[in-house]
Amino acid sequence: MLAFREAVKQNLAIELDIHLTRDGKVVVFHDESLKRICNAEGTVEDSTFDTLQHLHLSGTSEHMPLFSDVLRYVNGRVPLLIELKLPDSNMKLCPATWDILKDYKGPYMVQSFNSLGIRWFHKHAPQVLRGQLSSALTRTNPENPFLARFCVQFLLTNLICRPDFISYKLADAGNPSVWLNHYLYRIPMAVWTLRNQKAYKTARNKYDMYIFEGFSVK
Repeated sequence: MLAFREAVKQNLAIELDIHLTRDGKVVVFHDESLKRICNAEGTVEDSTFDTLQHLHLSGTSEHMPLFSDVLRYVNGRVPLLIELKLPDSNMKLCPATWDILKDYKGPYMVQSFNSLGIRWFHKHAPQVLRGQLSSALTRTNPENPFLARFCVQFLLTNLICRPDFISYKLADAGNPSVWLNHYLYRIPMAVWTLRNQKAYKTARNKYDMYIFEGFSVK
């Protein structure tokens, strides 16, 4: 929660990632694996919330928070960009997330690499702004089917999932399909992740939104 407190203090929008635990709790955490941040084996999806509460984040006293607790803390003071972590075709995270969000009064948008999740919100909660995340996926994530990665990389799934914006990795944003979709559907474009002033200067006048970390844009 420390990063969220600092973002609220600086009046900056927050980008966060959410997962569904094995016992159906929606938690805020970036990685699928617990290894890098918690130095533990396994994944969030295969763990219970009680098990996760015994883990510390990056050697601090912080624990993995519930999504509902983060919403309660932010309380509409800054906008939220919520990434749905959907590692497969299981969409249970989507209704669980919507059940929490539907009474939240603050501004927010959702995004995901998994087009099925974007499609779910298009169908069941069309009032929620939705973004398709992507990058040069055919060069990464070999554990996922190549055809699925190809379709998301070149934004072919936009025909059915109908995103309200595109969120693309800055280094890969020269992909012609990105700009074709941007102009064809007339939707905003976000880029990620900016980590220095040079990247910020490149992005700020070219894209509609940007996600940054590790430095101040003020």
